[in-house]
Amino acid sequence: MDDDDFRRGRPTCHKVFGDGVAVLAGDALLTVAFEIVSKARPAPRYDMATLLREIAIAAGSQKLIAGQVADLEAEGRKASREQLRYIHENKTAAILTTSVRLGAMSANADSKKLSAITNFGRALGLAFQIIDDILDVTQTSEMLGKSAGKDIAAKKATYPAVIGLEKSRVEARRLTRKAHDALSSFRSDDAEPLHALANYLLEREY
Repeated sequence: MDDDDFRRGRPTCHKVFGDGVAVLAGDALLTVAFEIVSKARPAPRYDMATLLREIAIAAGSQKLIAGQVADLEAEGRKASREQLRYIHENKTAAILTTSVRLGAMSANADSKKLSAITNFGRALGLAFQIIDDILDVTQTSEMLGKSAGKDIAAKKATYPAVIGLEKSRVEARRLTRKAHDALSSFRSDDAEPLHALANYLLEREY
């Protein structure tokens, strides 16, 4: 669906091995996620069914697929800010949120800490996507390791296209601060890796 020729400076799977193998590779990566989780040791608060349900919902029709369908439908059309947020909340933000939630569940986080981690993931996921949209129009293909300007060429719904470049930067910084604030209930040492991750993603813009 993205159909880019490069990722991380290397030819993408479908360019090297063909569309069929690329689709099968995606299927394999999705199913191996369930395999990995199935080998985890359940925490007292979260049984195996709960952990597996997290991935199933995030990768299924309620989140990732719904967001991807909305993304495809928005191509070539004038999307609203609300539509754009829906797309990214159900794609990038949903997958990132599920990743940090699974980590918290594996550590047997209580409901308060799991809620804080969830808010962190949602804010950071949206910030990540906005920064990605910004980089697509401000950086070269060599710096990105993928084709720059591809979102514009495909007439995709992006934050710079909907609200402009400067407002996109402001929104990325606001969401990064929101992600930091979500971790206020954690001890500084415990949350430091997550704070560092949020800062690292924001600094990609500069």
